[in-house]
Amino acid sequence: MIHYKTREEIELMRESAQIVSKTLGALAAEVKPGVTPLELDAIAETCIRDHGAIPGFLGLYDFPNTLCMSLNQQVVHGIPNKTPLQEGDIISIDCGALKNGFYGDHAYTFEVGEVAPEVRELLKVTKECLDLGIAQVKKGNRIGDVSFAIQQHAEKHGYGVVRELVGHGLGKKMHEGPEVPNFGKRGRGPVIKEGLVIAIEPMINLGTKEVRQLSDGWTIITGDNKPSAHFEHDVAVVDGKPEVLSTFSYIEEALKKTSAI
Repeated sequence: MIHYKTREEIELMRESAQIVSKTLGALAAEVKPGVTPLELDAIAETCIRDHGAIPGFLGLYDFPNTLCMSLNQQVVHGIPNKTPLQEGDIISIDCGALKNGFYGDHAYTFEVGEVAPEVRELLKVTKECLDLGIAQVKKGNRIGDVSFAIQQHAEKHGYGVVRELVGHGLGKKMHEGPEVPNFGKRGRGPVIKEGLVIAIEPMINLGTKEVRQLSDGWTIITGDNKPSAHFEHDVAVVDGKPEVLSTFSYIEEALKKTSAI
């Protein structure tokens, strides 16, 4: 079911989304060779709680941690562990926060040191896919318009678009209607209306679109073990237009400071 939000509810959701954005910004300076995903997970939990929120993923569907952390060929839902990050890795960090009864849900794929040029291009194009999808979140459009924009741009670059995992509506539950696939046809799917809030999250693979799940019951990896990228924003329809409730600005500021050192 799709639950359309009032302006007041959207502002509460913005607060939750911004807490996630600030948490990812705090992590940006810490993502480097030698740090472990579990260390980053602890930082994130502290940051979320310090902002008066509850980690949105911790315990959700029995997930054991604050962050989903997916390394290299892992697409999404990776479980943080004690293995240090290495130069040349990429890691998708997906984070959720619950405050005032509403969720924020937001993700960014980080480079660990210097990554291969083809991997950096994958990240660039995946982020562009997100922006193109957001641009289609207009009153009167359909979800398929968002999906088509993402798929077309990714496949134009020869990348695989994951089918088994999709974006989603967001609100008092982490996952509400409608589903927001990263593939589809224009003019198909639910009509986009005022007050819709969705999490758009392209999951784009360097190689095949095929994926499989590991025996932990959570981690999804690419079928050919090539890298995958994942970026996510929370987007509301306000005055008929897309309004992004989350932001990458905290991440970008932290990465600029890190690169200047």
